[in-house]
This record gives sequence, structure tokens and C-alpha cells, in this order.
Amino acid sequence: MDIMLFHSAQGLRPAVHAAADRLRAAGHVVHVPDFFDGRTADTVEEGMKIKDEIGKDELLRRAVLAAAPYSERGLLYAGFSLGGSLAQTLALGDSKARGLLLLHGTSDIAEEASAEDLPVQLHVADPDPFEPHDWLNAWYLRMRRAGADVEVFRYPGAGHLYTDPDLPDYDEESAEQTWRVALGFIESL
Repeated sequence: MDIMLFHSAQGLRPAVHAAADRLRAAGHVVHVPDFFDGRTADTVEEGMKIKDEIGKDELLRRAVLAAAPYSERGLLYAGFSLGGSLAQTLALGDSKARGLLLLHGTSDIAEEASAEDLPVQLHVADPDPFEPHDWLNAWYLRMRRAGADVEVFRYPGAGHLYTDPDLPDYDEESAEQTWRVALGFIESL
């Protein structure tokens, strides 16, 4: 399967490359664009400054340009935190999307959004300061109303970017469980 994997607000860090390698080892073709032109951040706050400097519209434009050459094949869109937000936006706008894998982040959903039978899997810390319970409950209901087939996996005690071993948020057990479940999800598509 072709997978478009988007990085978080902390940029294209080694953990994103490691995730892409894990997916490739499972037999998938993985595309990993760099929306920050090589810049990375050690903290979410630094990353948000880079994101704000580039701008939301420009980031979305870069995501669309990265996916366009491959979207005709039917992509699985995936992303980490901010990258999950971008992946969600593209998947909801791509009638050929094969699925959506969200790691650590979601995005708002337009009232008229349609995601008929789109398989969606979300993995998120519990609690997560960027994805509070009320938000996630409303997000889930809006995705279901749009027609998506949604699964949510919450990881108690894990930090926001718990799959990145180079960050303080890292939780090895939760990360390994996330990848086991996510790889099963991808294989089912």
C-alpha cells in the first residue's frame, strides 16, 4: 500500500524516518515529505513557531503537492500530531483515500464533510493536553456522522508524542502497542 506519512510540528525527526522504515519493512511504499525545509524543533513550542511562520495555508498546500502525484493510486494518509491534522484534511478531501491513520492528533471537521466508509484509526495519549476528552468525543461523533469507520485507542499515562524515543513523552510499551495495532489496521485495508 502507498502511505503518505506527515511529520509533527517538531519536524521530520528521526522517529518519523524510523516509523517509515517500520512501514516499509511491512511491505508498504512510504512517502515522507518535509514541510519544514529541514528544520526540526526540540519542543512543541519551538515547532509551533515554525508552523506559524510557514502558515497553515502554506502547510496544507505543501501537503496537497506532496500527495498529488500518488493520490490516484489510493493512499493511506497518516500523520503525527500536526501531521495527523494535515492527513485528516487530505483524506477527507480525497475520494480515493484508502484509510487514515492518526497518531497523536486530529483536526476539526467541516459540517459538510463526507468520509463514507473511510477506515480511520486514532492513537492518542490519555490524557493529552492537545486532544482533551471533550474534543475527542466530539471529533469521534463528527467523523461517524461523516460516514467514517472510526477506531480510537487511548494510552493512559503516555505523553503527547509517546512514539518518539528521543522525546520526554516517549512510552515504549504504548509505542509498541500502537505500532502492532496500526500495522494490523493497515494490513486490513
